Amino acid sequence: MPDLEGVPEPWAAMVERWHDTSTLTPKVRGMFRSIVAKAGRWLAAEHPDVVEPAQWTRETCAAWVAALDRMTIGEHVQRRAGVDKRGGEPLSPRTKAGYLTATRTFFRDCQEWEWIPRRFDPVRALATPRSVKALIGPNPRVIADDIWAKLLWAGLNVDPGDFPTNTYGLCYPIELIRAVTLTWLFSGLRSDEIARLRMGCIRWQHDGFPIPGDSDEVLARDAVCLLDVPTHKTGTSFTKPVDPLLGKAIEAWQELRPQQPKMLDRKTGEQVDFLFAHRAKRLAKTYINTAVIPSLCRKAGVPTADVRGNITSHRARSTIASQLYNAKEPMTLFELQAWLGHRSPESTQHYAKITPNTLARAYNDAGYFERNVRTIEVLVDRDAVTSGEAASGEPWQYYDLGHGFCTYTFF
Repeated sequence: MPDLEGVPEPWAAMVERWHDTSTLTPKVRGMFRSIVAKAGRWLAAEHPDVVEPAQWTRETCAAWVAALDRMTIGEHVQRRAGVDKRGGEPLSPRTKAGYLTATRTFFRDCQEWEWIPRRFDPVRALATPRSVKALIGPNPRVIADDIWAKLLWAGLNVDPGDFPTNTYGLCYPIELIRAVTLTWLFSGLRSDEIARLRMGCIRWQHDGFPIPGDSDEVLARDAVCLLDVPTHKTGTSFTKPVDPLLGKAIEAWQELRPQQPKMLDRKTGEQVDFLFAHRAKRLAKTYINTAVIPSLCRKAGVPTADVRGNITSHRARSTIASQLYNAKEPMTLFELQAWLGHRSPESTQHYAKITPNTLARAYNDAGYFERNVRTIEVLVDRDAVTSGEAASGEPWQYYDLGHGFCTYTFF
């Protein structure tokens, strides 16, 4: 980690102490460290008399929340690489909320560990404003159906000439590349989960009973392919059904995979046999973004970016989830939650998006206008009212008892 620059020394020392003590994942700790350091640069510019966390008050918290609400990209940063193109634009609501989460976590931990006196409640004093929360909601970056279909075709027809090479040829065997490509296209996994899949993660079963993958007694279309997903970002390991094409590709690579030493899974602390490993090195989780996706886009003749941004590994997860949610026989929200491995349906809603076509079909099936017209015609006999028959005792008011009640002799 680079040394913190432009930050008051007592503030930087406390940030480093928190970074060395926190039990958050290394990636999250690094992100929070950068954000809290930005707060230190803001202090140096706007409140030079406040140089350490113990001096913060509710008034300081209110000033920081207000400053974040008006902050632009590039302010109080240490590294400007990649910032110049968007410098000066307002921070997105999600970024503002993330900055406040990091600041809350920092002060909450410092108070809990008795490093500083408890002068305010970070949860209340550094809460995300309602005006910011109202702008944050589920917005999955789904890839358009036509582009996704072309990427699927390209993934099913990959050959060695489609991928970058070095002096000795392909960086990985084509069987490994094909298995990684189909895993990205069919499994709906995060890039880290794909890189951490283990040997023997594919299982087959028929009518609820396990069968060998090379069995000739059951056709591939009749067998169910199960994929074992390791411990991941939000939960423990689980098993999900996937397309048999993916299972065949993974088994083809397993048969050719050279014997390699076990490697450390940093998330679980175990020594395991990674599925996607070559020459005693596991596949980098950035390989899909840097090699697989550009190669597929080039083969399919589609750009590497669309109106929603760059096509990345995580966008496949949203695309597959939304297609399963809008299928002819769709998955329910809870079934999709289990398939994606989420702890709560709220997380699943950030991936599954109802398409306008599905919404229009549901609206038409509801028959809103026809239902109301039919109800009015059934309940009130207009002809009897206008002709005066109602005044003479003729029935003019009727009740819709619902389907089936008209054959009930009581009525």
